[in-house]
Amino acid sequence: MLTALLTFTTASVLIVLLPGPDTLVVVRNLLRGGRRQAAWAAVGVLVGLMIWVTTAALGLSALLRASHTGYNVLRLVGAAYLLFLGVQSLRSRAVPMSGDPAMTEAPARTRRARPALLGRGFAAGLATDLLNPKVGVFFVTFLPGFVPRGANVAAASAAFGAIFIVETAIYFAVLVGLAAKVTRWMNDPRIRRRLERATGVVLLGFGIRLATET
Repeated sequence: MLTALLTFTTASVLIVLLPGPDTLVVVRNLLRGGRRQAAWAAVGVLVGLMIWVTTAALGLSALLRASHTGYNVLRLVGAAYLLFLGVQSLRSRAVPMSGDPAMTEAPARTRRARPALLGRGFAAGLATDLLNPKVGVFFVTFLPGFVPRGANVAAASAAFGAIFIVETAIYFAVLVGLAAKVTRWMNDPRIRRRLERATGVVLLGFGIRLATET
């Protein structure tokens, strides 16, 4: 079992480091609301992962994998949400980060341009993770491959899932922590617009890819 845990830990690090919708949503919240909002988005993602791990350990995610209709419904809803976030990013203005003194002096119409509640913070991170059926299928297909013969599948899956969540938490902590060094750079309106647009284009790409997968 120890060998399996070490092998899974090494393999999952590579997966955590690959940027996906969860990472982009945290970065998007960093651009729009600063470190605090990005941290809450990361917490939302982690809670979503906890829910997926729990369902995988209980065998519920296997039902999602077996149900073609259920998978497609969740896939299309998740794709629509990513497209919604992408369009919001492309249409957004260069709103100062939370905590920036300029925020208090910004015109009312600019302050109103902040994203809707579902598109920021904890709710954004949670929704992005839970509305992506590929996360649930990942835990059903990837984790079992590391379970040693004769081991309790549910307990082993929960242990592997816990390792994956801890690795993801460390990754987000480093990502948000390093943001402190580039906060002033990100507050340049021109750079913010470019980053917002780049994030929006990538989110749209993820949404289209999720929607068109069969």
